[in-house]
Amino acid sequence: MATKKSPAKKKVATKVVKKAPAKKAVKKVATKKVPAKKAVKKVVKKPAAKKVVAKKTITKKPVAKKAVKKLAAKKPAAKKPIAKKTTKKSPKASAPKQLKVDQYGLEEDDEFYGLYFAKSTKKGLVEVKPCTFSLMYWWKGLLGYPDMIEISKDSNTAMLQFESTFGGGDSGETELTEKDVFDVDHIIEVDEEEQLVSLYSYVPIPVPEKLIGALGLSILNINPETRYGSLEICSTDNEDGQNEHFLRYRAATYLRGVKSGKVEAIESMVTNGSEFFGLALDAMCVNKSIKKWLLS
Repeated sequence: MATKKSPAKKKVATKVVKKAPAKKAVKKVATKKVPAKKAVKKVVKKPAAKKVVAKKTITKKPVAKKAVKKLAAKKPAAKKPIAKKTTKKSPKASAPKQLKVDQYGLEEDDEFYGLYFAKSTKKGLVEVKPCTFSLMYWWKGLLGYPDMIEISKDSNTAMLQFESTFGGGDSGETELTEKDVFDVDHIIEVDEEEQLVSLYSYVPIPVPEKLIGALGLSILNINPETRYGSLEICSTDNEDGQNEHFLRYRAATYLRGVKSGKVEAIESMVTNGSEFFGLALDAMCVNKSIKKWLLS
């Protein structure tokens, strides 16, 4: 009974061998997958699409910059109306330049604007106008001298007379030494209409007729070298009706347009005038005849 069962086992083995063709069917499925890989290669072609995207981004950036430039160009246009507004305001800024003027013609930024001053005299009150007031302030206020200023009735002219003593130098290089001393007369005149203050300094000794020529030639040589004022010979009639000649120095200063510092301008004129007149007198004394006349 046992020997007969072995053939039955062989039949089972043949059935298993017949299943091999089913494995070939699996291979066919594997070969079909190869075309699927080719489809993957087609997907690799998508970088071309990326280039298009890259080009789009490149083109968009310049467009964005252009938009910014347009905005920058529009901003100055917005500033132009502001500039026009400032130009319209400029006439308003120039309006304050039209300053008020007082009764003497002085503008409101002048140091003596609106000032009214009167001086008591034997004939009553006399108005003191700006230039005369400046002279009075220098003479009385700064120097402390008594009031000796004569003012006309209409207050348009004024005059101050005073004396001083002239002495030579002590350096040994001048013609006139400190021992050479003589008097000098001074007159300061004021013209309110012209706003002019003039200084006249005189040697109070008449010039002899025989010395007129030498003195005139000396003046011609000295005046070009005098930096401030000038020398001249003036003629006048004395109490006896006789004509006399005097040597004088003249300087002047205009106060028109001087907003501040009128008093200082008069002080500077007198100080500089005295200095240059002294230098001119010393230069004249090179001529011994002129020196003898000055010290007579």
